[in-house]
Amino acid sequence: MDLREYVRILRRNWILIVAMALGGLLVSGAASLLVKPTYTAETELFVAIQNSGSAQELQQGNTFTQARVQSYVRTVTTPIVLKPAIDALGLDISVDELARRVKGTTDPNTVIINISVSDTSPVQAAAISQAVATSLVNAVESLEKPKTGGSSPVGLSIITPAEAPLEPSAPNTKLNLVLGLALGLAVGIGIAVLRSTLDSRIRSEADLRGITESPLLGGIAYDADATSRPLLTQVAQQSQRAESFRQLRTNLQFANVADHAKTVLVTSSIPGEGKSTTATNLAIALAQAGQTICLVDADLRRPRINEYLGLERNAGLTTALIGAADVNDLLQQWGEDELYVLTAGQIPPNPSELLGSEEMKRLIVRLEQVFDTVIIDAPPLLPVTDAAVLSQHVGGVLAVVGAHKTKQHDLEKSLASLTLVGANILGLVMNRLPIKGPDAYSYTYTYSSEPSNAESTAKKKVSAGRQRSRRSDQAQAETVSSDFEEVILGSGSASPTRFPGRKSTS
Repeated sequence: MDLREYVRILRRNWILIVAMALGGLLVSGAASLLVKPTYTAETELFVAIQNSGSAQELQQGNTFTQARVQSYVRTVTTPIVLKPAIDALGLDISVDELARRVKGTTDPNTVIINISVSDTSPVQAAAISQAVATSLVNAVESLEKPKTGGSSPVGLSIITPAEAPLEPSAPNTKLNLVLGLALGLAVGIGIAVLRSTLDSRIRSEADLRGITESPLLGGIAYDADATSRPLLTQVAQQSQRAESFRQLRTNLQFANVADHAKTVLVTSSIPGEGKSTTATNLAIALAQAGQTICLVDADLRRPRINEYLGLERNAGLTTALIGAADVNDLLQQWGEDELYVLTAGQIPPNPSELLGSEEMKRLIVRLEQVFDTVIIDAPPLLPVTDAAVLSQHVGGVLAVVGAHKTKQHDLEKSLASLTLVGANILGLVMNRLPIKGPDAYSYTYTYSSEPSNAESTAKKKVSAGRQRSRRSDQAQAETVSSDFEEVILGSGSASPTRFPGRKSTS
């Protein structure tokens, strides 16, 4: 991953990172409040050598003293020093316990010894420090005293007596807060990177680039109202969702310049990625541009287009494929533009066989002779083979990818299945992309969302169509008839084409 990918990960998970940083602050702050304060008192001693005061003796005495200071520092925590201090203060602790609270130090090239003592009581810390310093003076004098008699050549003097500290030395609340914040940020960033590494869902265009070289023809902006208002005509013409489909329409036309594919199959990897709404709105956008469009609902397992457009479903694609009616009588015009819809018809027991039959191939050829573009909504690629079978009869395939839903290996399998059957993949469409944030597809203007004039009309159509669809679905249990069972792949012949408002061709 490059630097931009790490920045994208941080932007995706900024809430997690901030939460972990705040958590680190809270934990460190709580720990600082719960820990009992500890006070540290210090006493400084000066080590001197007894001499006559000549320059040579001073030089020799200074060298001797500096060499002995380190030994005196080690002596601070020995019983010969600590036991008299305990007895003098009447402490109820052992020498080992006191040794853990006493520390002797010295600066290099000096004869100054520092004795520090930590205790929960500032007064007690000062008293112990002073007592240990006095005991050290006596111990050194006793240890350095010549055996032949006389005074010790070395003398220790207390130059800074111990005083009760006013502020505790521990806990250091400011330092703890800084460390807690740093630790929280580090943990948050680590979790964010690990989470992004383990999460194989496709979130943005950058994720697609590592999977396929197929072009990204468009990104459909996420709309919370898309479930209740899925159609392009149900939103304002200046809305970002409407603009997304117009951009997809333009990019598809450019991508299709070389192939001249008149039939475009719209599919996805798994259910729920928005392929049916994408196919429907793409057909509407193309019809609004002045083209004659035929929208075919070839999802014979879970048809949805009739519900979106408010059309009759019982007579449709399957009706034409089994020869029960001619396609001329099954097409339904929708809206004020040249958009004709062939709904799915009754759900058959053999969708794959019907979609891969010669009848389906001839039907597509007939539609291509009359319409400028034919949009086919097909089932997802991974659960069933319908789309892969049907992709061999069309000019190009448009794969819809649901952002934050489709996993990378699912898309890889889908594209591999299309490549295996020799399908022409025109490009990809990312659906449900966020408008803002690191995964946003594009930057657009913000428009006022006033309802369009066609919205109320479309709502009435959809409502009426859904009522008809519910009535027709009650009789769906009887749709598995002998008509479907008698369909033989490649049987039948196409009738002359005479679509509504179109010149008949044969």
